[in-house]
Amino acid sequence: MNFVIAAGGTGGHLFPGLAVGEVLIARGHRVMLIISEKEIDSLATQGRSDFRIERVPGVGLQSKSPLAILKFILKFRAGLAQVKALYRDFAPQAVIGMGGFTSTAPLLAGRARKIPTFVHESNAIPGKSNKLNGRIVTRVLLGFEECAQFFPAGKCTVTGTPIRTSLATRLDKTEALAAFGLTPGKQTLLVMGGSQGAHGINQSLSNALPQLAKYALQVIHLTGKQDEVMMRESYARAGITAFAAAFHHRMEAAYSAADFAISRSGAASLTELSHFALPSILIPYPFAAEDHQTFNANIFERAGAATLLKERETSGETLAKKLLWFLEDPQRLSDMSARSASLAPQQAAERVADTILNSCA
Repeated sequence: MNFVIAAGGTGGHLFPGLAVGEVLIARGHRVMLIISEKEIDSLATQGRSDFRIERVPGVGLQSKSPLAILKFILKFRAGLAQVKALYRDFAPQAVIGMGGFTSTAPLLAGRARKIPTFVHESNAIPGKSNKLNGRIVTRVLLGFEECAQFFPAGKCTVTGTPIRTSLATRLDKTEALAAFGLTPGKQTLLVMGGSQGAHGINQSLSNALPQLAKYALQVIHLTGKQDEVMMRESYARAGITAFAAAFHHRMEAAYSAADFAISRSGAASLTELSHFALPSILIPYPFAAEDHQTFNANIFERAGAATLLKERETSGETLAKKLLWFLEDPQRLSDMSARSASLAPQQAAERVADTILNSCA
């Protein structure tokens, strides 16, 4: 059968969509992946010949001015017409949107064809587009049970957030450390701030490093382009061994090498941290829609898998205290690792695929 997955605009939408597509393709089906025109979508899908990839402009309403509304309507109508033309050629049996405005036109076009439609919401609180999409689709699939309250009663299925095939298996820790020029025998911290890095986190950690120098600590730090040089210099001054790079595409190696993490709290990142049983210091992105990253982080903190630190409260001193809380108590690290693992969704991509396929039976 033919299926459409609309997933783009952010890694949090795209990577779970790729995971579902990989399962459907492995089961012998064909998948059209509709993505946005953003750079992250092009980078993440480069070389993916297993999918039919189509780019449709994602359209968001940036303001309520008459001109902005007019531009939104015109762009949305053009995108919807483009999607309908794609469907006439591809003839999908079902459509799933993974969130964001990239999903809305493909879901509406699917509804117009009277085929099953689905939306997946990874976060604890849905974004504006998914609140709308959830009203028009056949079924809403959720990463967190706590999100069901925002959708029509009886319409939700909790599947968890799908994880990429490349992350499915933990690598040997010694080999993973060697990939970053690091060695066994030290606690390994993974720092990641999303695809663009996180300057606030980077600055606070740079200020915290002198207080950490006496500990057996080494770091894998994905800095984003802006702060790569600054962080390398900071680690060198503090005498802390670190792999600091703007990006790293083999995240399975980074997760396998790490003992704990500093991270934003997007749903995809949290799913990956729990899959690798990593406790974490979560610093939510303060400008996330509906402050959904804070609500995501609260779930992990309540479960004892993470500790939450608001960015406005983050400084070199406060971040150092949180890190010492881990470094000085190995048993706490071990306990939180087990609690993190307990939150990992089991076979989420397969469960999403099963739900889609059952609707077409």
